[in-house]
Amino acid sequence: MATFTDVKPLLPVQDPVPADIDIAQSITPKHISQIAEVGLSLLPEEYELYGPTKAKVKLSVKDRLKNAPNGKYVVVGGISPTPLGEGKSTTTVGLCQALGAYLNKKVLTCIRQPSQGPTFGIKGGAAGGGYSQVIPMEELNLHLTGDIHAISAANNLLAAAIDARMFHEAAQKDEALYRRLCPTDKSGKRRFAAVMLGRLQRLGIDKTDPDDLTPEEVSRFVRLDINPDAVMWRRVVDINDRFLRGITVGQGPEERGMERKTGFDISVASEIMAVLALASDLADMLPPTSPCCLSAACRRRL
Repeated sequence: MATFTDVKPLLPVQDPVPADIDIAQSITPKHISQIAEVGLSLLPEEYELYGPTKAKVKLSVKDRLKNAPNGKYVVVGGISPTPLGEGKSTTTVGLCQALGAYLNKKVLTCIRQPSQGPTFGIKGGAAGGGYSQVIPMEELNLHLTGDIHAISAANNLLAAAIDARMFHEAAQKDEALYRRLCPTDKSGKRRFAAVMLGRLQRLGIDKTDPDDLTPEEVSRFVRLDINPDAVMWRRVVDINDRFLRGITVGQGPEERGMERKTGFDISVASEIMAVLALASDLADMLPPTSPCCLSAACRRRL
């Protein structure tokens, strides 16, 4: 059995150990396609390139490998880092290096993309550290494939839609709202979109022709009656900006005094991020994103 002193580093180890960024940039990474096809036996159509060092694995690979035997799954739990920053990521990467590089096991390291908040704070990045880190570490710590940015945009789009809906419902009558939600086409005909038909069913309105709705049904359809004081959906940003934790929106002169207090959370705390992390596929992700925690603020059914 090999002892600790028998293990020789596969890379030249300097003493004292250089900074993480210097170590990361001293190595030329392999092209990600070589890792995907040679290391993981993926087919070219089973992954999508994001430059030479990043790629996304498509879910279709699960169908091809559904009869393949499962591997071992090792979880590195919550560890309080040492003063040198050796915590979960460093331990995870180091363990996988030992299994793969020294014991010749086929191993895949799974860590999450870090938020830019801690990355630019005291904690720093989450690519590991020293000679046990993911490279290119600056790409992992900043943007990776842009998923966190997409979460931010989706979250803030819904936040803007909530405020716009409250503004227009307060400023317009039922018929005016109805004309905007369900406008006529060039032939003068109105048609409900599929999502509108779903809401009509939830309201107990069994009609598919927009012209058949009664004034009372039109009112129920066009108004959510959102309670501004009960809106829990906050905007998000992927940095630690403490002065955005509590803000007041609607102070512009054209917002007609519709001010309310809200704030920003960090992007990875968005409910959309939770849905994305827990969903097994696109169909599993879509249904929960419509009500989310918004329904509690609506006096009428979504």
